[in-house]
Amino acid sequence: MSERLEEIAVKMVAGGRGLLAADESTSTIKKRFDTINLESTETSRRDYREMLFRSEDAMKKYISGVILYEETLYQKAADGTPFVDIIKAADSIPGIKVDIGAKPMAKFPGETITEGLDGLADRLAKYYEAGARFAKWRGVIAISETLPTRGSVRANAQALARYAALCQEARIVPIVEPECLMDGKPGNHNIDRCAEVTESTLRIVFEELAEARVSLEGMILKPNMVIDGKNARKASVAEVAERTVQLLKRTVPSAVPGIAFLSGGQTTEEATAHLSAINGYDLPWLVTFSYGRALQDSALKTWNGKQENVAAGQREFTHRAEMNSLAAKGNWKAELEKAA
Repeated sequence: MSERLEEIAVKMVAGGRGLLAADESTSTIKKRFDTINLESTETSRRDYREMLFRSEDAMKKYISGVILYEETLYQKAADGTPFVDIIKAADSIPGIKVDIGAKPMAKFPGETITEGLDGLADRLAKYYEAGARFAKWRGVIAISETLPTRGSVRANAQALARYAALCQEARIVPIVEPECLMDGKPGNHNIDRCAEVTESTLRIVFEELAEARVSLEGMILKPNMVIDGKNARKASVAEVAERTVQLLKRTVPSAVPGIAFLSGGQTTEEATAHLSAINGYDLPWLVTFSYGRALQDSALKTWNGKQENVAAGQREFTHRAEMNSLAAKGNWKAELEKAA
């Protein structure tokens, strides 16, 4: 069993391919659709995701796996082909978001705990049956002058570790995502504060993973980059990369096969530039992307909910996927964006 998990984990991060996070909940995708004045219905959600998953060039060359939402895992394309089959046909791996969201944490004002452990073993068995081979769970860590508290970090780390252990029992690779929020409130912390919080969070997460007997070789880490808050942005691309690499080398065991960064509140191009700069260093893990908005935003706007724009939307998605694939090899350059 462990060998299979290790093989899947490596395939998720190898060869300059990365993960498409298409796991927006129904309420989140509605917000995205609102930006193009499109009503969110089962059909419009299907059409949008079908456009992405049928972008053959993007999927075959640049996307190693797709994080799905429960609705999408069971959804079929307009012609009746299950989305899971379309993803697999592109040699990409279907995955599934399994947490049910960050909820306010009792007695910890301003902090959250992610829920979804109840009944998770049974759900994972069903998701495996449906074709999912990896899963995702996000722990949300608030950053301010006084937050996070140790209690909230510890509780979220324990939940991540329990989730990861359940996944591995179910022959599913867990993506462990402790996100120290760049765009939380008030979002005016500097890069030093982000580094401090991220470092202590990752130390506690790996302690809890060890306590829960999670095999590090059969998991992927999905962390935030070390970056200043969204209302205090000053750090250069070079500084973000240097601070991020320094911190990960201190906290992430080299047994972990790969790190797939989240884009957080970064702009599309920033997320690509930072990833490329990070890959300019000598790293003990494969480092790639697990982006949602930073892969989809321009494609969504180009498509604009119209059937006649599908091909243009696919070109836009393929371009972003290619740029991030270059970044995962450390080969992205800003002029490549202008050339397109």
